[in-house]
Amino acid sequence: MTDRPTSLTPSPEGYADWLAELKTRIHSAQQRAALAVNRELVLLYWHIGRDILDRQSREGWGAKVVDRLSRDLREAFPQMKGFSSRNLKYMRYFAEHCPSQRFGQQPAAQLPWFHIVTLLTQLQTPEEREWYAAQAIQRGWSRTTLEVQIKNRLLARQGQAVTNFGERLPSPHSDLAQDTLKDPYLFDFLGLGDEAHERDIESGLIRHITHFLLELGTGFAFVGRQHRLEVAGDEFFIDLLFYHTRLKCYVVVELKAVAFKPEHAGQLNFYLTAVDRQIKGPDDNPTIGLLLCKTQNRMIAEYALSGIEKPIGVAEYELLRQLPDNLASKLPTIEELEQELINLPDETNQQDGSA
Repeated sequence: MTDRPTSLTPSPEGYADWLAELKTRIHSAQQRAALAVNRELVLLYWHIGRDILDRQSREGWGAKVVDRLSRDLREAFPQMKGFSSRNLKYMRYFAEHCPSQRFGQQPAAQLPWFHIVTLLTQLQTPEEREWYAAQAIQRGWSRTTLEVQIKNRLLARQGQAVTNFGERLPSPHSDLAQDTLKDPYLFDFLGLGDEAHERDIESGLIRHITHFLLELGTGFAFVGRQHRLEVAGDEFFIDLLFYHTRLKCYVVVELKAVAFKPEHAGQLNFYLTAVDRQIKGPDDNPTIGLLLCKTQNRMIAEYALSGIEKPIGVAEYELLRQLPDNLASKLPTIEELEQELINLPDETNQQDGSA
């Protein structure tokens, strides 16, 4: 009888490294296979959409052809999802509004199918679609995260904080740091009113740390709350301390439940100096400060930061969402997308189809 190795059997020399290498290769092969399947599916959907467009234009086929095609394809391929009338309409819309199969410089096939549907139906311009497509590809956003970032107007807020990074940080590090900050930050997930105190906001952000990190953006790692510093025997406490993995630096976040005042920048400058001297490692970049205020006057903030030694950004936060009243009316609805096919029977709300 052949002895079988058990968990107690010593591994041969080099086995652990070989096993780790095999796991990496297997994971990579799985990812490549999934991407290949996704590319083929997106390409298939684009061609189906193009065929529907061409035949309706050339042959004069009406709305009912999509309903009939849906029934026939689902009967022919019962094991496949994605052939509902609604999804066929998305394919048609995809081919019509993405004739090059790209969102600007971004190949559509790098995204799962319903990411593509989200970009097409929730954004108005090719430029917006290209930007969000690039972010989704680069940052590996799920469809839910993509929808949240579109709803939260990330493109309009990204890089908009008032900073002195251009004068205090070397290029291109200053550009990356500028693009990391937003204005305003949206804290409506806290469920707090406009009169909330600083400590209430701080406590809420820690309770909802996952939402907070999503709002801060990729690269932020939470270090601590009310982080203690001691200078000349006196104690000082930083509201929130983070480390940014892309910027390779600590980020000090201070909350102010009032309008921005120049003295706020001076206080934060002191904290940054202390962190640089007491916490920052020799391989870390200079610590960055983010001052989150209830409101700010951009010109006052610019004047205040111009005389500050350390790199600091100033931005507002919103506890209550302030979306433009006419925003929803600017986005195409399902019904508008299906205007040419309006006589079709109502479809189920189920989104069948996967990538």
